Amino acid sequence: MLLEVKNLQTHLQAGGRTVTAVDEISFGIERGETFCLVGESGSGKSVTALSVIQLLPRDISHHPGGQILFQERRADGSQRTVDMLRLPEAERRRIRGARMSMIFQEPMTSLNPVFTVGEQIMEVLRLHRSDLSEAETRERAIEALAQVQIPHPAERVDEFPHRLSGGQRQRVMIAMAMACEPDLLIADEPTTALDVTVQAEILRLMRELQDRNGMAMLFITHDFGVVARMGHRLGVMRLGRLVEEGTVQQVLHRPQHAYTRQLIDALPENLSRRRAAQGPARAAGKTPEAPLIRLQDLQIHFPVRKGLMRRVVDHVRAVDGVSLDIPKGQVLALVGESGCGKTTLGRAIIRLLEPTGGRILFAGEDITRLPASAMKPYRRRMQIIFQDPMSSLNPRLTVAATLTEPMAVHGIGKDREERLAMAAQVLEQVQLPVESLWRYPHEFSGGQRQRIGIARALVLEPSFIVCDEVTSALDVSVQAEVLQILSRLTRERGLTLLFITHNIGVVEYLADTMAVMYQGRVVEQGEARRICRQPEHEYTKKLLSAVPRVTLD
Repeated sequence: MLLEVKNLQTHLQAGGRTVTAVDEISFGIERGETFCLVGESGSGKSVTALSVIQLLPRDISHHPGGQILFQERRADGSQRTVDMLRLPEAERRRIRGARMSMIFQEPMTSLNPVFTVGEQIMEVLRLHRSDLSEAETRERAIEALAQVQIPHPAERVDEFPHRLSGGQRQRVMIAMAMACEPDLLIADEPTTALDVTVQAEILRLMRELQDRNGMAMLFITHDFGVVARMGHRLGVMRLGRLVEEGTVQQVLHRPQHAYTRQLIDALPENLSRRRAAQGPARAAGKTPEAPLIRLQDLQIHFPVRKGLMRRVVDHVRAVDGVSLDIPKGQVLALVGESGCGKTTLGRAIIRLLEPTGGRILFAGEDITRLPASAMKPYRRRMQIIFQDPMSSLNPRLTVAATLTEPMAVHGIGKDREERLAMAAQVLEQVQLPVESLWRYPHEFSGGQRQRIGIARALVLEPSFIVCDEVTSALDVSVQAEVLQILSRLTRERGLTLLFITHNIGVVEYLADTMAVMYQGRVVEQGEARRICRQPEHEYTKKLLSAVPRVTLD
């Protein structure tokens, strides 16, 4: 056994009190094996990983009990079993990076923005491979970038993190973790915010490196599709405890614990089946409504400026001639990789970005060139829910202020008391208690903040909402709640939604129609269920084949 965790306890100090983050969990990982750890946010997954590699701050954490037994491989080839909890700090540092490495969830906050990616990889090698010369260290860093399939690694080694895409930054993190060929790799949500195609590449790369080096992995995720693709064994955590453990097939297909069954029932695949069993959301054969939104050859181009005089030398064609209808009362899902133009298109429809060409028709009215004053009535009827509610909600405003200010701007409600009453009703619709009105955004969980974002869009009683990746970073159970709220509201209010996402399971559950974007153009559109099952365009086929799925049959 490479790693054996026995009755591990991790206590954290928070606000003068002690929180039991990990409560006597036990598991083991063999060489070459992938052990997946799943559970909702706050279940203790990341704290478990940080406990194993001993990266928790000493001033706020301690371990009153347990063992973390690791089979250390020495430079001379001999092995010994050590307890990470009882090793001197100098020995822990020697093991970290060399024999045990970690990939963090968000590479942009984990990579140092003032150093090149090559310097950051070379720092690991200098610490743990002092036998290498400076030239050999640089060459090894370039090899590490090549190993994770970064294009032109000899040039990219001198790039700064901000000049790389999200997928490339994640590969740099993998290269850094793999530089010294560790025996155990801890991956903490390494693909959460990545597109399905990039995610598929990262997962394939990690599996290849694992097979090549005989490495073990502790893989933390909330995506059961990733578990099905990557894992050998699976542990389910809840409130700091390991409530179920077994092979991936056993746990996914024959779950024993009620909490595990609850998580699996919340998968979009299962939500879709339940909705199908209850009957279609809209009657079959019903005459489709006239388009609420009609796009005619819409173009959004951004200038590329170079030189001392900042002259325009080219244009980035973010949206390049899109024609699309969104019928009234329906949900259109817009899917595609990062950079394909999805978000740009969504923001242009509600005139947060100015179109370069083409037309935007809202309920038959051309709003493409309307001045700001003439757009005000349409602002009330068209709203947007952003991907990250924490960055889109004002941290200095209470929920009450966040909800009532837009109402006051548009003349909704005769006074503050009436607006507060209306805000309270909307909170109930998104399943938040009325007392939430007097709290600030930081006092809520991620799922609750997303509900506040939905409430903010609903208070103006719009007819059209752009939902921009609103479930991408949520746990499966919270995602299910948000999707069910949106599904119910579309039925009750007759809302029209443009749902931007890369989660095909969500598309199958929520969407009536679907459009696939690639390099600024819509390459396929039609009925969502048909495209998901019988795609016609080669890019759509590639996109759907990259989706990690749980086979529930």
